[in-house]
Amino acid sequence: MHKSLIVGLSALALGGCVGGSASDRYVSGERSGFVSPRIQQGDGLGGVIGASARDLSNQFGDARIDLVEGDARKLQYAAPSCILDVYLYPLEAGGAPVATHVEARARQGGGAVDAGQCITAVSRAAAPR
Repeated sequence: MHKSLIVGLSALALGGCVGGSASDRYVSGERSGFVSPRIQQGDGLGGVIGASARDLSNQFGDARIDLVEGDARKLQYAAPSCILDVYLYPLEAGGAPVATHVEARARQGGGAVDAGQCITAVSRAAAPR
């Protein structure tokens, strides 16, 4: 993995993100030079972790921010109460990126909120009325 990609992803994660740096979310690859992402585990993340950008668009609508750097992507969605950042990385060299990590924060003040609750709030906000 190129050092510039890791630095760039760290910069993407700076906007109020909670948790370790982007480099903390990777596991070294073998001889190919590919670095496999760590897949976040936790309650309430089903339907997001492992989803493609298209799947997320179908679930949440258009992302309010869509950033691509190399083979990584960050999609941001919002609900009245929270902001949800979804990070997508390929699981294998040359593979399509899928959601491997999410971070959630309060819309007011930027404090950490439960990612599962934010996913539910974003889903409700995207639901047709």
